[in-house]
Amino acid sequence: MLKAPFFALALVVVFVLVCLAQPPAQPQETYPVHPDAVVKEGVPKGEIITLNFEGSKIFPGTWREVKIYVPAQYKGDSAACVYVNQDGLQWGADKVFDNLIHQKQMPVTIGVFVMHGRVKAPNADALDRMNRSFEYDGLGDNYARFLIEELLPWVEQQKTGDGRAIRLSKSGNDRAIGGSSSGAIAAFTAAWERPDAFSRVFSAIGTYVGLRGGDRYHTLIRKYEPKPLRIYLQDGANDNNIYAGDWWMANQTMERALTWSGYEVQHVWGEGQHNGRHGTALFPDAMKWLWKDWPALVKRGTSKNQMLNDIVMPGEDWQLVSEGHRFTEGPSANAKGELFFTDGANSKIFKVALDGKVTEFNNDSKRAGGMAFGPDGRLYTGAGATSQVIAYDEAGKATVIADGIKVNDITVAHNGNVYVTEPNVPEIEKSNLWLIKPNGEKKVVDTGLKYSNGLTLSPDQTLLYVADYRSHWVYSYQIQPDGTLTHKQQYYWLHVADSLDMSQADGMRTDRDGRLYVATKLGLQICDQAGRVNAILPTPNGRVSNLSFGGANHDTLYATCGDKLFKRKLKARGAHAWDVPVKPAAPRL
Repeated sequence: MLKAPFFALALVVVFVLVCLAQPPAQPQETYPVHPDAVVKEGVPKGEIITLNFEGSKIFPGTWREVKIYVPAQYKGDSAACVYVNQDGLQWGADKVFDNLIHQKQMPVTIGVFVMHGRVKAPNADALDRMNRSFEYDGLGDNYARFLIEELLPWVEQQKTGDGRAIRLSKSGNDRAIGGSSSGAIAAFTAAWERPDAFSRVFSAIGTYVGLRGGDRYHTLIRKYEPKPLRIYLQDGANDNNIYAGDWWMANQTMERALTWSGYEVQHVWGEGQHNGRHGTALFPDAMKWLWKDWPALVKRGTSKNQMLNDIVMPGEDWQLVSEGHRFTEGPSANAKGELFFTDGANSKIFKVALDGKVTEFNNDSKRAGGMAFGPDGRLYTGAGATSQVIAYDEAGKATVIADGIKVNDITVAHNGNVYVTEPNVPEIEKSNLWLIKPNGEKKVVDTGLKYSNGLTLSPDQTLLYVADYRSHWVYSYQIQPDGTLTHKQQYYWLHVADSLDMSQADGMRTDRDGRLYVATKLGLQICDQAGRVNAILPTPNGRVSNLSFGGANHDTLYATCGDKLFKRKLKARGAHAWDVPVKPAAPRL
C-alpha cells in the first residue's frame, strides 16, 4: 500500500499525463465590432427583398433563397453596381453597405445574397439533395453561367417595394463577388472564369483544397496570362486541416501565386478557426479596398512567368479578324505570311492578306478539314465529302494527292512528306496516322490513339507531335529517314477542364524556339520542349480549335474560335513545316 505522499505524487503524475494527452484548447476568438458594421443615426437604410428562385436549367430541379439588398440611394433610373454573395446574407453586409454608400466609400451597389441550390426530396422519408459542394467547390464555368445567364437576369425582373425597377450593371468592373469557405472559392471561380462579369473578389477562409479540384488553382494562376481581377483574402492559422488539405497553407499558397502572377491582392491573416467571425470583423475594410478608385478599371498585372514574358508583347491583346462563319478551322500561313482558313460548314476557304483584308479564296473545298502549306507553295487540305487529300495552287486549282483518307488535320514537311490524322476508323475503333510521300505512296505509320487530332513538327523536323483529343496527352514520335515513326511517347502533359475527362487538344504549332502551342478547352496551352505546360493564353470568347503563325514576320498568332478568327502579335516567331528546319536552343530540364 502506497503511503500518502507517494499516493498524492502519483495522482499528480497521472493528472499531468492526462492533460498532456488532451489536445490544446483552441484560442477564443474575439474581434471588435467594426464601426461601419453598426446602424448609425442619419444613415439611410436600404431595403431587403426576400424571394425564392427556381427553374434553373444549369442546376435543374434546384430551389434557393435569394435576398436582394437595394440601397436607399438607388433611384432606378440607371444601372447600379452589383455585389453577389454565396450562402446568403452574411457579414452584416446590409448595414455595412448602408454606411459605406452613405460615406461614398463604395458606389451605389445592389447586393444579391444567394443560397446554394437544393433539390427537394420526393417525400418526408428522404433527404434533399444539397448542391452546395457541387455548385461551389468545383472548377469550371457552371456557377458563373448560372449567375450571369439565370440569376441576375431574374433579379432584374423584380421591383422594389415602391415599384422601382432593379437595373444591374453588366460591366465586370462594376461587379464584386464574395463568400466564405466553399462560397469563397465559388466567388473566385466565377471571377476567374468570367472576369468580364466580376472583377472584385472577397474570399474568407476559402476552400482552395482537394475537395473538388480547388488545390489546382495555385498552379493554374501561375500559368495563365493574368486576368483583370482584384482579390481580398482572409484566413486563420487554426482553420481546417483535414483529409482534403490544410486550409491555412492553401490560402497562403493562393496569395503567393496571385502575387507572383501580378494580381492586385490584399490579405489579412489571423489565428482564427473555420468560421466567419474574422471575416465579419474586416468585411467593411475589404469592401473599401475592393471598391477603391472606382470607376477606374481593375487592370491586368504583369506576371513573373518567364515564358509568358518571353512570348507576350506588352500592350498587345487579341483582335478580331473575321466573324460570322459557321465553323472556322485549319488556319495556315504561306511564305508571305498570308493566312488561309476554312468555313467548314459552308465549304469555303478564306484568305487574310497582310493588310488584314479577308477575301474568299475557294468556295468548293468539299468541307475542308485541317490545312497546311507545303514547300511547293500549295495549300494542302482534306476534303471530308470525298475522303481525299487535296492540294490547291495559287489560283485555287485542286489536285488530288491521295484517296481514302478522312482527314482531320495535316502537316507537310520541308522534304515533301505529308502527315495526316484520321481519328475515327471504324475497323479499329481508334485512329490512324498516315504518311503520304511526294511520289504519292501512302501508308499507315501508327494506330491506337483514342482520337488523333492536331499534329505538327518540331522546328528541326526530327519529331512529329500528335494531339490525342480524348486524353490529356500529346504524343511525340521520332521521324526516321524514310518518314516512318519510332519511339512513340505520351510526352506532353496537358491540363484538363474540370467539366471534362479529356483536354480536347486540337490544332498545334511550334515556334522557332521549340515551344509547342496546343489549342485546348482551357485555351492555348504552351509547352516547353521538355513536355511541360508553362503558360496558358485564354481566347476572347473561350473557344479555340486551331492556330497558326502568320504576318510578314510570322510573329502574329491566329486562332480559330468557333465562328470567329482572332489574331495577336507575339514576340515569338512561328516555325513552319514547309520552311528549312531550324535547331532551337536546348531546353532547361
